[in-house]
Order: sequence, then C-alpha cells, then structure tokens
Amino acid sequence: MIQIETLETTSLGDRSYLASDGEIAVVVDPQRDIDRVLDLVEKRGVRVTHVFETHIHNDYLTGGLALAQATGAAYLVNAGDPVTYDRTPIRDGEVVQVSPTLTVRAIATPGHTFTHLSYALQADGVPVGVFTGGSLLYGATGRPDLLGHEHTHELARHQFASARRLAEELPEQAQVLPTHGFGSFCSAGSTGEATASTIGQEKRYNPALTQDEERWVSDLLAGLDAYPAYYAHMGPGNSSGPRAADLSLPERADKEVLAKRIANDEWVIDLRTRTAFAAGHVTGTLNFGLDGQFATYLGWLLPWNAPLTLLGESPEQVAEAQRELVRIGFDRFEGAATGSASDWTDDELGSFRRAQFADLAQVRHHRPVAVLDVRRATEFAEAHVDGAVNIPLHELLGRLDDVPAGEVWVHCAGGYRASIAASVLAASDVRVVAIDDSFGEQAAASGLPVVAQAA
Repeated sequence: MIQIETLETTSLGDRSYLASDGEIAVVVDPQRDIDRVLDLVEKRGVRVTHVFETHIHNDYLTGGLALAQATGAAYLVNAGDPVTYDRTPIRDGEVVQVSPTLTVRAIATPGHTFTHLSYALQADGVPVGVFTGGSLLYGATGRPDLLGHEHTHELARHQFASARRLAEELPEQAQVLPTHGFGSFCSAGSTGEATASTIGQEKRYNPALTQDEERWVSDLLAGLDAYPAYYAHMGPGNSSGPRAADLSLPERADKEVLAKRIANDEWVIDLRTRTAFAAGHVTGTLNFGLDGQFATYLGWLLPWNAPLTLLGESPEQVAEAQRELVRIGFDRFEGAATGSASDWTDDELGSFRRAQFADLAQVRHHRPVAVLDVRRATEFAEAHVDGAVNIPLHELLGRLDDVPAGEVWVHCAGGYRASIAASVLAASDVRVVAIDDSFGEQAAASGLPVVAQAA
C-alpha cells in the first residue's frame, strides 16, 4: 500500500512529501532543515532511495542535496538545469523504478520555470498522485514571472499548456500534490482554503482548465503582485547546492552586548507577539513575531542574510526562528537572548499604543493624525482609507523620509505587517499607533471613509 505523507512549512506556504510502499521511500522537494524528513523516515522505518526536485526553487533553499548525501539516495534534478553539483539527471518521460510496486514518471511542465518537472507516482502501474511543484496548484498555478519580466508571457503560455497536459495524461482520481499554494508568493491566483485535491476536481474548478488560453493568460498577468526580495538569491543558491542547515543555537548575548549592537544599528529581532512587543520592548529592536509569516517578511524587509541577534521568550522560540530563517538562507546568527524585555536592558522600555479602526475614526473627529497603509500597492488600489499614505512594508526601510510627520497610525490587512512597521517607526522615534484590526471587515464599518476601486 502506498502511503504519501506531507511535511508542511506553513510560514512559507510550502509542502514537501514522503511517499513509500512501507519499505522504500522517495522524497519530493524537501526544505533545507532535513532533520524533519530524517525523523519521519526513522519513525516510519523506511529507506529513502530517491530525492526528487520539481524545479530550481525561488522561495526557499532546498535540502535535496543534503538529504541525498545523508541517506545515500539518488538526487534527481532536471537534466536541463545548470547545477554545479553531481545529480542524477532526469528528463521528460523517464520512469524511475523505485521498488517492485512503486514507480515515478517525469512529466515536463514548464511555466513556473522553463525546466519544471512534475512527477506521477504510480503503484503497480496505476497513477495514484502527481507531485506538481509550482505547476498545477489547488485552483491556481505557479506564477510565471520569477525569472524576469522578459520571460513572463512565454512562461505563462507554457504554464497553461502544462496544466492541460497534466489534466489529459492523469486519471481524475489521481491526487494533486503541489509544493506551493498555501500562502506562498510563488502561486499566481487564489488557492483558496483547499488542503487536498484531485485531477478531477481541478478540471472542474481550476481556471487554467476551465477558461480559454487568452482569457486565462490575461487574467493571470493582470493579477501578478510583488514578491519577496530574497527570492532573487534562492535560484542561484539552489543551483550551486545549499549545504545542510546548521541549527545549533547562537551564543548568548547579554544586556551590554545587546546595547552595543543596537547602538551600532545592527539587526536585533524581537520574536514575541505584537501584543507583548507593543506593551514593552527594548528601544531600537524590530518586532517580527513568530505567529505570522515571519521568515517571508523578515527576508523581504531586511538585507538578505544580514547578521541577526534574536530575542525570544524561550530557547525554543529562538530555535524556531532560526529554523525558519535558514530555509531562506539567513545563516548569520550573531547571538540570542531569552526571557522578557526587562531581562534584555536596564533602560526604560519602549512602548506604543495598539488600537482598532473604530479608534482611528473617533480620533480623526478630534485631531489630525496621519494614516500609513503598509499593504502592497495592489491591495491599496483595491480599497484604502481616504487620505492614507501607502508605503508597502517591504519598501519602508528605504522610504522613512516619506513617512508623514506627527502621530502616525499604521495598518495593514490584519495587524501582523502593521506591527512590524510600527516597530520600525518606533525605532526611528516616530510617534506611532499600531492598528491591530481587520481592514476588510472593520475599516468601513467603523465609519472611516474608504475609497474602493471601481468594479
């Protein structure tokens, strides 16, 4: 009996897979922290013989090479990918006999990249699932613009054809097993709330399989949005073969060390929730809470692989942050401290107010305040508070001079990005109020004038 198990990386919106027949196993698109895979392999009592990559990833550093080296497995990467390490090249149509009952067939599905492969998993010759990587997702596809705008239109048409090929070649009951699409910025279009799907379901509901090509390509291109800056470093890193992640804890940083690093404008990151940070924090630190898309937004806002000092409530919190960050190539951990904010400094703690949109509506009746919207430009264009200034979070460090003077009320869609922005502004001595509220549900309901894009 074939068993397919999923390893979720929710903060990046990705999945990896372990498939086995009870004795022999294959792994598809593993993340860099391969200890998770090795633990599962040991728990299941199986032996990994093959590690497959669907493509050269743009949103994380792979653990494929390190996993293959650790297990002695063959590492299968498209023969057309210009990598600098030894791999077992695989091409469209090739079938890998994993065990007497388990085979994997490579299917060329360009679109997310030019050399993207999907892998049909077959038990006794019957396809039971297809690992689609960044090709066919749940109700969407992978985005076609990560290799540069000059390739976007061509890749979009490839993506359409690839989705159709999968739908034509695989039976309706075959599971669709994508790597992206669970919050990843690698997806194009909404993947909704689906956690599982089949080829048959996608044929009924996926726009790539229900719309004509011209309309689909037009809609896809019109919906493309900004993506994290660190993506630019992932492809080259994956082509050169990332080393295994070092998850040993950073050395302890005491109050004196922390004060010196903050004074030198180094990156000192507070991992606590936005509620805890607003109530009291070490002045000059930045708040990236682990309760949101932590690595995505830190990697988008800060210089790639910048040296970091991590502040957490516990060693476990620091370890979790470190695990998240090594997945996107942040390996320079200068130190860490645990406890509460009062344990990290002898100076008076900084703080700022948290509020809701109803509070902003009331305040604006009495005195002028600036409203800073840190959502992406496309979100702002759809609807925004009248008079708000839009500086997307990922642009904020480079546009501090554009922040309005005086008291600034900062918001996003739900509160997480606003808390990061508020910490940046507080570190720059801006009088800030962080709106911790749902823009879509509460902004207009509070009585604030909201400008909506015409339908």
